[in-house]
Amino acid sequence: MSLSDSFGRVADDLRISVTDKCNFRCTYCMPAEGLKWLPREEILTFEEIDRLAGVFVGLGVRTIRLTGGEPLMRRDLSGLVAMLSARGVPDLSLTTNGFWLAKQAADLAAAGLKRINVSVDSLLQHRFAEMTRRDALHAVMDGLRAAENAGLAPIKLNCVVIRGTNDAEITDFARFARETGYQVRFIEFMPLDADETWERSAVVPSAEVLARIAQEFPLEPVAHGPEPATVYRFADGAPGGVGVISSITEPFCESCNRIRITAEGQLRNCLFALSETDLRALLRGGASDDDIAAAITKNVAGKWRGHLIDRPGFVRPKRSMSMIGG
Repeated sequence: MSLSDSFGRVADDLRISVTDKCNFRCTYCMPAEGLKWLPREEILTFEEIDRLAGVFVGLGVRTIRLTGGEPLMRRDLSGLVAMLSARGVPDLSLTTNGFWLAKQAADLAAAGLKRINVSVDSLLQHRFAEMTRRDALHAVMDGLRAAENAGLAPIKLNCVVIRGTNDAEITDFARFARETGYQVRFIEFMPLDADETWERSAVVPSAEVLARIAQEFPLEPVAHGPEPATVYRFADGAPGGVGVISSITEPFCESCNRIRITAEGQLRNCLFALSETDLRALLRGGASDDDIAAAITKNVAGKWRGHLIDRPGFVRPKRSMSMIGG
């Protein structure tokens, strides 16, 4: 069984937000004062998440990624990982800002986590502090080393590139990938900031990112399965690699296989969706797994062709990135 829409796309990659809370205040995501957090009783319990995961796996989902907010702020996250691992999720991963990773990496790996993405938008302490509004680069680097020691691989770094802010570090990130063996994913700046200050002029096109890297480190494309990143290795055989996620300049909507559940149990079939399906209400209202599966199938079947960013007709969603889940 598979989850498909009217355009023939199959959704087999599920992102589950476990909390809307975050300890960082990244300028492209959250205002300096933060946001109003959801009441605890509105957040899905581990048991509810595990039950939903079982339904989704039964519908053909192969990959589950835990997100936030900052997922490591959720108490005993390794317990949820163990539950999902026991359920037989084929590919179980996590996206984190890395602040608490040094303390939790070993437990997460032991619980069954396979791999990890860490958001790192600058390799310079002062710029990292400016972008995240937290002086925490050292803690994140400690977390990366702990993840590596725990066997979480491959380690991928997510870098949101913003013109005039951190785009001068593009080649530095490529060099860092070569030195560490990490995979760096350069993400185009998207209109999902809570302050709603996004401007098209701040977007650095992925083609420009690749051109800058190739001037110093020639690249070769890597064939891969469905994922939003276009991936490259270094032509000289150096370890590591880079990828670009071109949500603005080269949307990958036609091949998108992702769906999302927010921390309070709302199913979104697109990051920029304007409507949701309330799975929490079904869970807490006595619905059967078949009822939940039917609601999920209907939601995915109604997925639109694409988000229309950078084109006439685009409507910005009311939720910012941290409220949706990465």
